[in-house]
Order: sequence, then C-alpha cells, then structure tokens
Amino acid sequence: MLQHERQGPASLSATGVAIGYGRTRVVGALDLTIEPAAFTVLVGPNGSGKSTILRALAGLLPVEAGTIELNGQSIARLSIKQLARHVGVLAQNPRAPEGLTVAELVQQGRYAHRSLFGRWSEADQVACTEALELTHMGEFAGRPLDSLSGGQRQRAWIAMTLAQQTEILLLDEPTTFLDLGHQIEVLDLVVKLVRERRKTIVAVLHDLNQAARYADRLVLLKEGSIVSEGTSHDVMSREHIRDVFGVDASIIPDPYTGAPMCIPALGTRVCPDNG
Repeated sequence: MLQHERQGPASLSATGVAIGYGRTRVVGALDLTIEPAAFTVLVGPNGSGKSTILRALAGLLPVEAGTIELNGQSIARLSIKQLARHVGVLAQNPRAPEGLTVAELVQQGRYAHRSLFGRWSEADQVACTEALELTHMGEFAGRPLDSLSGGQRQRAWIAMTLAQQTEILLLDEPTTFLDLGHQIEVLDLVVKLVRERRKTIVAVLHDLNQAARYADRLVLLKEGSIVSEGTSHDVMSREHIRDVFGVDASIIPDPYTGAPMCIPALGTRVCPDNG
C-alpha cells in the first residue's frame, strides 16, 4: 500500500468561481463539487473551459471570484508544497529537461514530501518503484525521457504524478498520444486507483464514449458553464449532444458495459445556437 496516504477520501469543491485570462472571462459563477473517492470526467467542446477549470482546481490558475476548497479549506491559504501533498496534477503536454531519465522524472514527484536538504528515504524509493510498476514503466527507468515514444512518455509522466502519493489526482487529457490499447490501460489504472485506493480523480477527456464508459460522474461544459452533471445516463442524451456539440447523434447502450454510447449521424452538423 502507498505510504503517507490520508485516511478517507478527500473533498474538493468550487463555489461561485470565475476564471479568466486577462480581460477574457472563460468561466463564470461555477459551482462544482467533486465527489470523493470517485472518477469525475470533464467533457465539452474546445474552449468550453475544461482545462481552465482543472488548472484552477489545482491552484495553478488564480480565480477572479469565488472560492475553491480542499477538505473544507480555501486553497488560496495553502502553500504550493502544502497543496502538492494533497493534489497531484498532470498537465497537457508537460516538458522535462533534455536527457532526464524516466527514474529521475518520477523522483520529482516526491518533492512535496521532502525538505530542501532531506535525504532520499526508503519511503521515497518505495513510492517511485510502485509508481513505475503501476504504469508498466519499470523496464524504462534508466532510459532518457526524450528517447521514448509519445505513449511511453505519457505513462512516465503519470508515474511521476502517482509517486506524489496524493489523495486527489487531476489529469488533463491523460490519454493524449496513446494508442487505443494504452488508453484503455491508463483508464483501467485510474478506475483501479479509485476503487482499490479510494483516490479522488478528475480528468479532462475528449472521447465521450470513453468518458461515459469509465467515469462515475460526468460534467458537461459549454462556454464555461455546466450544462449537465451526473452519471453518464444523466448526461449523455441526444439533446445535450446537439446543444453542446451541434451534432445530431443516436445514443445506444455500450454492448460491454451498458453505458450510453454516442453515435453521430453523418453529415448532420447543426448550429447549437439555432437549436
């Protein structure tokens, strides 16, 4: 079992949150409660605010109004290191110094648990070894990160996030650059962490059908606002798909899980604003 884990699931919520870049407001008056010990997926078209919300939840982007709370405390009152002990983040297209090995990258996930001049401990090593095993990256530990394929690099970054040993993981498009087999592998791992280790995980995904199949809860966004949230059966409807994506689609049961699947009709792109 991973060391230094909080007993019980963590809570994360946003109340009346507004987020923007300069004079551009991206998200306004957002109320969102992340269900503890569950897998929540943010879905919506490009520009709907998915990644912006994830960055704000991670404390990487200041809010213009409202409050984001971690376990009942405003994250604005926490230091970067304090927050990093509870919330791990995998950003889009992360970058590392040239020549850094996979093992060295994963070790970076331990910074929140160590003092400035603290020695490398057995607990640090156990955390990194398990993170590499969970992501099937152990055999690549000594390889330079920039010598790997895109999928292997992504798994290395996920391993670094797991080595951080946080109760909450925020993953921005974690299946980017992965082929279908490795996408399934990553999402199976996410579900395993939620079910077996009581992790609270929030991810941004573009594939609606994967989101519906794997998520405990979906949050459907449009222009920085929540259109619908709940189970996949609550959110995945023809009306919501048409409104948010401007596409006519059929919703059918996943033959393996029973979750709703979105099958777009051919040549029926519509304008959402015209209903």
